[in-house]
Amino acid sequence: MRHKQINNTPINQIMLILIILLICILIFKNLLYYLPGFLGAVTLYILFRNSYFKLTEKRRWNKSLASILYILISIVFIVLPIWAIVDYLVPQVSNILSNPADIIAKFNQVKVFMEDKPILKDIDMSDQSLMNFLQRLTKYIPSILNSVMEVGVNILVALFVLYFMQVHGRQMENYIRRAIPFSDTSKNEIWAEVDLMVRSNAIGIPILGLCQGLVAMFGYWIFGVENYILLGTLTGVSSIIPVLGTMTIYIPVCITVFATGTVGSGIGLTLYCFLLVGGIDNILRFTILKTLGNVPPLITVFGVLLGLNMFGMLGLIFGPLILSSVGVLIKVYSNEFGKGNAIDLLESETNK
Repeated sequence: MRHKQINNTPINQIMLILIILLICILIFKNLLYYLPGFLGAVTLYILFRNSYFKLTEKRRWNKSLASILYILISIVFIVLPIWAIVDYLVPQVSNILSNPADIIAKFNQVKVFMEDKPILKDIDMSDQSLMNFLQRLTKYIPSILNSVMEVGVNILVALFVLYFMQVHGRQMENYIRRAIPFSDTSKNEIWAEVDLMVRSNAIGIPILGLCQGLVAMFGYWIFGVENYILLGTLTGVSSIIPVLGTMTIYIPVCITVFATGTVGSGIGLTLYCFLLVGGIDNILRFTILKTLGNVPPLITVFGVLLGLNMFGMLGLIFGPLILSSVGVLIKVYSNEFGKGNAIDLLESETNK
């Protein structure tokens, strides 16, 4: 009796896919520390891609020199500003925390102000809650310092990887396009979505934070708030916080002004912050940020929450990208296997 032989081709394909997945998991697990650097290189590559290819292909610049130019641009306009902000914030925050008497004095003034207010009086303002808050805050300082070191290492990794991604950009893109087992239409949709999300978040979020920080800083200065430069900087940085955003800084500042200053200054600063600092978010989203990419607010909010848990600061860019990729993959599925694809195949056969 003759036995039917099993086709080895599907088995070989499955085995090869499993081996590739296992190797990728092994690489990902052991290089996880450098993942933000790699994602940063991808971000910079997408931002500089069009202009880099114009220099190297149309104007015939040397690829290595052009890449070094963009690395220098990244250092001047990205690395140095981040370093300057960190270099300013760390000593200022340390100086404030080293003077607990001033913190307790202002805390007591705020507590007296809040104890007879309808909504604010329900907030726990006991001395024990203040001590617990300060203890939790001091616990984060070592992790912040470690994260600063991690950011420094990953910046070097990002610039190093960016050089090779740019020099071998065309070969890399062609390799990726051949490796993706979809039609050209689906590949173009995936690239368009990646390009949109990276550009809109990598450019839009810093613009939003810078504008809100400057507007807040100006308002704090007008209404006589102490350390207005520090608080304005923190307000700009807090714009990355989902949902609450800059309110996490300017609401406590407004309450402190009410408690330690005049009622008029408190009312003026509160109106200023809600109308201008908060309102500039909507203004920018309907003007500058809309030209970069009309990203739905829900994708931005929940994508940032997702990304911060997965990638840290770079999750601000890649979190929304991961969330929006669900919709893109549904489109790809429809293109490849849906009714639309079947109709296209039928039309192509008819034309033959």
